[in-house]
Amino acid sequence: MKHLNEYKLFVHRIGLVGITNVLIALSSLILLPIVTKSFSINDYGTFVIINTTISLIPAFASLGLPYTMVRFLSAEKDKEKIKEDFYSISGIVLISSFIISALLFLFSKNVGAVLFNGDVNLAMLVSLIVFMACINALLLNFFRTFQQMRRYSLILIVQTYLGVFLISYFAINGFGIFYAAIGILIANIVSFFIMVLFILSNIGFKIPKFKNMREYLSFGIPTIPANLSSWIVDSSDRYVIGILLGSAFVGYYSPGYTLGNILVMILAPFSILLPSVLPRYYEEDNIEKVRIFLKYSIKYFLLISIPAAFGLSILSKPILLILTTPAIALNGYLVTPFVATSAVLFGFYAIAGNILILEKRTKIIGSIWLIAAVLNLSLNIIFVPYFGILGAAAITLIAYLVAFILTILYSSKSFKFDFDLIFIVKSVIASVLMSGIIVYLNPYGILNVMIAIVIGAVVYFVLLLIFKGIQTDEFQFFRELLGS
Repeated sequence: MKHLNEYKLFVHRIGLVGITNVLIALSSLILLPIVTKSFSINDYGTFVIINTTISLIPAFASLGLPYTMVRFLSAEKDKEKIKEDFYSISGIVLISSFIISALLFLFSKNVGAVLFNGDVNLAMLVSLIVFMACINALLLNFFRTFQQMRRYSLILIVQTYLGVFLISYFAINGFGIFYAAIGILIANIVSFFIMVLFILSNIGFKIPKFKNMREYLSFGIPTIPANLSSWIVDSSDRYVIGILLGSAFVGYYSPGYTLGNILVMILAPFSILLPSVLPRYYEEDNIEKVRIFLKYSIKYFLLISIPAAFGLSILSKPILLILTTPAIALNGYLVTPFVATSAVLFGFYAIAGNILILEKRTKIIGSIWLIAAVLNLSLNIIFVPYFGILGAAAITLIAYLVAFILTILYSSKSFKFDFDLIFIVKSVIASVLMSGIIVYLNPYGILNVMIAIVIGAVVYFVLLLIFKGIQTDEFQFFRELLGS
């Protein structure tokens, strides 16, 4: 009964975070038609580069400490130790983020010339947003660490949709890119104050003594190459395309990428919850429990992500015609299949990669992503001038495939866990047959696309049941977990 309650709680939390990430993914689709149709293609490309820059800096400014907090404090019960370690980590991240943001501000003329079409004021504003994004990334991980998933979800939704509202308001009323960036800053400031109030009410305040920072930094700093390299694989192609081809091509590329990358929302519940759940069982030497969580996490991620990748690849053009302009749809729809496949590989990697984190082999993770990043960046520089945005999309897939293969090889050497290869084959076959139905329907327009999605989903799950990809006892298992 105890084990059942633990799994039940885990699944409930996955459901909560899953719903949150569906809402966040929908927000990007809500915003996409507004910004693509309100801004010129060049301004939209600049908007994409702003968001790409905001996602870059926390990858190294935080020194790997947000994830270190999740790894070391998720099982901690001593409130005084929690306060000491949290505020010690916060102090270091605050100093590091301030230094990096200050450098961006001081060199805003150069940054603006390279990234933002010479707009120095925009570059200055982005440096402020980056500072808030670094601090917020740490604070958000507090709720993840202690599995306060309702607050975590609330804050994410507030920040996301406040940003969507403000950006949409400024864009529709013709205020331009600078004011859209102000909308992002306001959303970050509001979520910052909400998180501070929650944290103070939870643990209070303490002036830290930085007792355990040597151990935490020795764990966190080796993850910086992995974080930075992961960002290079995921986002640096926007910079390469913008510099080599111009911001207009970033505008053509990004919507197709966003559509394919929406599959990451399926991974989010697992990537958020597993790092805070698994360490407790691992430290208790309950390896069988760790294996079970990993096995079912991989299976149920692939259960949804494989058919979703097939469906998005086929429906990319009609969906982009609905959400963006004809020029963007016709130039960028072929980007989606490459990115969707990359997202599936990344999801598998992210779940299996927990093994290396549990064993504190963060240097291996850093090395894997460094290899993938060097490969990605060098191939982009070489091939993007010749093959354009499709070359960038294909290179993204190659980089994720390399990271996936290396992670599986290293993880399986020291920790054996099961993943259902037969199920994967059945899921792919069902997805191919489902895709044939969608191709036959050839939907255009929002209503026809929605009907095709529903029919495709029904066909896939019926075929999977016929193939016995999901067993009857698994349905019973989840009915028990989700029962009241």
